Amino acid sequence: MLIVGIAGGTGSGKTTVVNKVMEAFPNDEVIMVPQDAYYKDHSNIPLDERQKINYDHPDSVEFELLIDHLKQLKKGRPIEMPGYSYLTCTRAKETTKINPARVALVEGILILTDPELRKMLDIKVFVDADADDRLGRVIQRDIVERGRTVHMVLERYHDTVKPSHLQFIEPSKRYADIIIPGGGENQVGIEVLISIIEKHLSKGKS
Repeated sequence: MLIVGIAGGTGSGKTTVVNKVMEAFPNDEVIMVPQDAYYKDHSNIPLDERQKINYDHPDSVEFELLIDHLKQLKKGRPIEMPGYSYLTCTRAKETTKINPARVALVEGILILTDPELRKMLDIKVFVDADADDRLGRVIQRDIVERGRTVHMVLERYHDTVKPSHLQFIEPSKRYADIIIPGGGENQVGIEVLISIIEKHLSKGKS
């Protein structure tokens, strides 16, 4: 199983890149394992405290479980992937069964920050985008998907998102094998990534 890590700042266009890659292959050949599913459970603390959690800090992710699940998939075993709710800031009771595939896309802002996870990634991708463009996408997404106001989004951006991006996410770009500037709009960069994955898949068939 080829494991491809797709990292980048919040709102950089990672999801668009992942979707375009997945569209290029049959459903059973490529699976997606999002870092967001592996945020630590915080159901033991009050909601107002949970809403202050810094999701852009490596400590917010249960990397051990994510790494274990990738190892299971690599051995050909299915996993029960956890789910996470941004509205309640807790891990969902329901899990999603993910079957092994020839390619696994691991997507998330912090996946290149963890040394053990980096060792598991056969190809490391960083989706780069202008800070203003990223903020615009974050405002749109958080209002629609996470029930936040513009004021809440901007406050969080300045308090945690921007500082964590500069401290953890931007420096992790140096570990990338491929950098895709311009996010999901960079069709050439996405096609390069797709061609590398295609080469891997064709090797397995020959």
